[in-house]
Amino acid sequence: MASTRQKADYTLLVTVIVIILFGLVMLASASSVLGFEKFKDSNYYVKHQMLYGVLVGAAALIIMTKIDYHKWKKYAFVMMAGTILLLLAVLIPGIGFGYGGANRWVTFGPLILQPTEVLKLVLILYLSTLFTKNIEGIRDTAYGLMPFLIILGAIIFLIMRQPDMGTMITIAATAIIVFFVAGAPIKHLAWIFFGATGLMFLLIKIAPYRAQRLTVFLNPALDPQGIGYHINQALMAIGSGGILGLGLGHSRQKYLYLPEVTGDSIFAIVAEELGLIFCILLIILFLVLLYRGLKIAKNAPDMYGRLIATGITAWIVIQAFINIGAMVTLLPLTGIPLPFISYGSSALVTTMAAIGVLLNISKQVKT
Repeated sequence: MASTRQKADYTLLVTVIVIILFGLVMLASASSVLGFEKFKDSNYYVKHQMLYGVLVGAAALIIMTKIDYHKWKKYAFVMMAGTILLLLAVLIPGIGFGYGGANRWVTFGPLILQPTEVLKLVLILYLSTLFTKNIEGIRDTAYGLMPFLIILGAIIFLIMRQPDMGTMITIAATAIIVFFVAGAPIKHLAWIFFGATGLMFLLIKIAPYRAQRLTVFLNPALDPQGIGYHINQALMAIGSGGILGLGLGHSRQKYLYLPEVTGDSIFAIVAEELGLIFCILLIILFLVLLYRGLKIAKNAPDMYGRLIATGITAWIVIQAFINIGAMVTLLPLTGIPLPFISYGSSALVTTMAAIGVLLNISKQVKT
């Protein structure tokens, strides 16, 4: 089957640009009080997001769009090994950097990097390379399932050492989807499902705060000034926004009531200030991204491109809907950011680089 060059998927690109611009506007509003409180600068967070996130991310997107995605096969193992070293560096005192009880960052002088964000893209490239080389053995337990479980298990172990359950769920779900698209049999997926269920119960058992989050998810009204404070403040913000919202910049919860207004709680500020209509429009934008990403995967010229496109699309959309689902109590709180919108330069740069890879695949379609 031949492939032909064409223009990149501009619908996908415009969709991502709109989400990023919307995110900057909302970050500027949501972070104004916190920025002034911590840095005496109401625009601190949005300026940093633009300088270290959007500008660097735009450069990464352009570069990745121009590099033929097939070239990543050659460097997939090296990139994966380097990312594993970064995950280990998080645990080293003096290099690993902690915040809020979790060690998720590494510092190299002025540079602060979150390795799990880099891992999301690198793992997709690595698994796509691995599965493409072993496409005939993917259905075999010894040569397909076991290597996949060993790799995924090692990564889960390192992530949970930080700990970061939300990111672990996103990465594991994305990896399993790539495994399925590569040709994994249903019985292997069933084994993985039952194993994952047992692992989740174990993780909840060994960490009381996870059990508390599950309890609050089942009963949000429980202890609203204690373990239920975060979700109750988020629901208060969403509920007070109504259909049309209180108006841009008029959030009450951002006045140091709602935790993590620049991170995983930013959707609640969107709902409070702009209301239900804009929340639905934002969800539609992520659905458009899902549609365009799956279309790129379908029209990819080979299995390698199909796996990469599926993985990137699944990662971004799964993470977005885990974040939104947690804010509206459809899912337990996991502390995972909203792609393109939450504050975090590592996340934004990596996600924009991933969109660049998607755009490069879209330039090569099968004929």
